[in-house]
Amino acid sequence: MKQGNGNEQRLRVDALHVVVAPDRQTLGQLAAEEATAHLRQLLASQEEVRIVFAAAPSQLEMLAGLIAAPDIDWSRVTAFHMDEYIGLPAEAEQRFGRFLERHMFRHVPLREVHYLDGGDDPEGACRRYGELLAEAPIDMVLLGIGENGHIAFNDPPVADFDDPLLVKVVELEEACRIQQVNDKCFAALGDVPTHAMTLTVPALFGGKALFCSVPGPTKRQAVMRTLEGAIGEACPSTILRQHPHCTLYVDHDSYDLGSRQASDV
Repeated sequence: MKQGNGNEQRLRVDALHVVVAPDRQTLGQLAAEEATAHLRQLLASQEEVRIVFAAAPSQLEMLAGLIAAPDIDWSRVTAFHMDEYIGLPAEAEQRFGRFLERHMFRHVPLREVHYLDGGDDPEGACRRYGELLAEAPIDMVLLGIGENGHIAFNDPPVADFDDPLLVKVVELEEACRIQQVNDKCFAALGDVPTHAMTLTVPALFGGKALFCSVPGPTKRQAVMRTLEGAIGEACPSTILRQHPHCTLYVDHDSYDLGSRQASDV
């Protein structure tokens, strides 16, 4: 493990770069700094940048850093989000589109925002959203990891590393729904929807650069499984170890510094 430029530490597990920050705030700052540095490079060489955003409390510090970053021409950035509940009213605060609008999209002058909204036809909405995603490459994915190892809403029972679809309807695993209560997004398990729409694993993995922010003690087991477990759909986030340009940001709550050995960067 190597020291970074600040008080973070850096290591590599297979192809995955891992940044260990001392705390949640520093994690968010580092993820935002490195994501925006990459974004500036893209904007210097292409007309439009397409980014997929995760909606979760784990992303708040990183999103705040993106908003505060100077010298970003957001008018050339097209935004997508990676999953959405089925069955919540349009005005529900728990909807991921509303979360991202509140914490990111309203604060910067984006070129375009494509919302994933199932309405009365979730299957049709998934098909149309997949067509939008397929129009051009996804340059960046800003994501997290769930307590059960999911990425987006690809829980272990429904994750498919060879999924032929880009977006699909899924039934949420109970562990995933419990996390929504743990994150204080819902008051009780019965309030959490049972189904959702999600970008599939290939849709996420197809992003050219992935920046994955995973703070907090409730994610420690998922981080350990991501870094140490067998790569497979039983823990979908393990596939990140095979991506050619993915960085995982963790803090001392989500990563045990003494738990493993890994190759230095």
